[in-house]
Amino acid sequence: MKATKLGVRKWLSFIVAGLIGQLAWAIENNYLNVYAYDATGVYNYIPIMTAASAVVATLTTLLMGALSDRLGKRKIFVSAGYIIWGISIILFAFLDPHSSVTFLTNAAFLSGTLIVIMDCVMTFFGSTANDAAFNAFVTDNTDESNRGKVESVLSILPLVAMIAIVLLQGMLVDPIKKDWSIFFFIFGGITTLAGIGCLFLLPKDVKAPNKEEPYIKNIVYGFKPSVIKAQPKLYLALTAFMVFSIAIQIFMPYFMVYVNKVLLFDMVSTAGPILGVACILTVVFGFFMDKIGKYKVVFGAIGAVVVGGVLLFLLNQQIGVIIGGIILMTGYLLATAVLGTKVRDFTPEKEVGLFQGIRMIFVVMIPMVTGPYIGQCASMINNEMTKGDFGQWSYAPTPYIFLFSAIAVLFVLIPLIILYKKEKQDEQVSS
Repeated sequence: MKATKLGVRKWLSFIVAGLIGQLAWAIENNYLNVYAYDATGVYNYIPIMTAASAVVATLTTLLMGALSDRLGKRKIFVSAGYIIWGISIILFAFLDPHSSVTFLTNAAFLSGTLIVIMDCVMTFFGSTANDAAFNAFVTDNTDESNRGKVESVLSILPLVAMIAIVLLQGMLVDPIKKDWSIFFFIFGGITTLAGIGCLFLLPKDVKAPNKEEPYIKNIVYGFKPSVIKAQPKLYLALTAFMVFSIAIQIFMPYFMVYVNKVLLFDMVSTAGPILGVACILTVVFGFFMDKIGKYKVVFGAIGAVVVGGVLLFLLNQQIGVIIGGIILMTGYLLATAVLGTKVRDFTPEKEVGLFQGIRMIFVVMIPMVTGPYIGQCASMINNEMTKGDFGQWSYAPTPYIFLFSAIAVLFVLIPLIILYKKEKQDEQVSS
């Protein structure tokens, strides 16, 4: 199949909106965990915040994805969502007892509670803009001939965003005073400006309004047994993505905290090489994904996650952590690219927005509600509780989070093999 050309404007739309969205998500998914620890002195808020935001993200995407489909609008949801998303990020500067602009004084519990609540508010606008509208926008403007390339580029944006934040966080956050206010002002401002820019950058909507069914029916559309039965490959791909995401979420919320607060490694010299090399390797493999074969890539990527996870479990020297991290993150990104492409390929073109909420349940909510708590349980093995700055006790992350993740990711092979066989059967029938 000859690849459909996308044009400069569409590529810029994918990269700019995708990258800024991932900057905001990197703050929400990773650095809010470090921030919450700095603000409260305990690790307990990390799984609570991760699970709560996942539920909010899923419910938001269900409601707003169906609404964007019904109205035939993506551009305004992306733009307005990013503008308010950025404002919500700025508000975090006022929730830390250490901040120079805070209204809280030595109130660790109140600070932690407000951070969790504000994270849910931020997630509502982020999911509206990114999960519901931008994801549907990408599907609307791509097809099977070019989705592999687009997905491979989008899959590295989280790590590109992480590299940028790793490099800037060290300069913007005072490690002694633990003052994050400038960090949130800058990245919140960037997100808001991106929303304004998207009003002019994103091309006109190509999605026709879908008002054939009532709004409530559109929300529950993907839960109907008849729809599930009619789209077996889509739900197999979603199941594989779900199992994979659960395995990743066992270690991902704790990764930055483990490197910085437990191993006490410098983030720039440790996370920088991991994220940079993983990005390069993912781009190289991603652009040849269609030629190599998506299943060969994803099976190899799963193997890389296993190897990387085992290395991180066994090694605690900086060079060993960097090597294991590169292997693990490369496998994670490549598998995410393939699984994301499969989900897009099997999503019915006329109901793209209706399935974004279903995608969130499989890929975000279930993994982020379960994975972090599995990681927390893993960290209790052969471990003693540590005392935080404000006198609270909690379990610090341990290398067992990587071992558990390496074991859990092997279960992805079950739905993947079934999906592979299903595709082969359908190809033989159609030929």
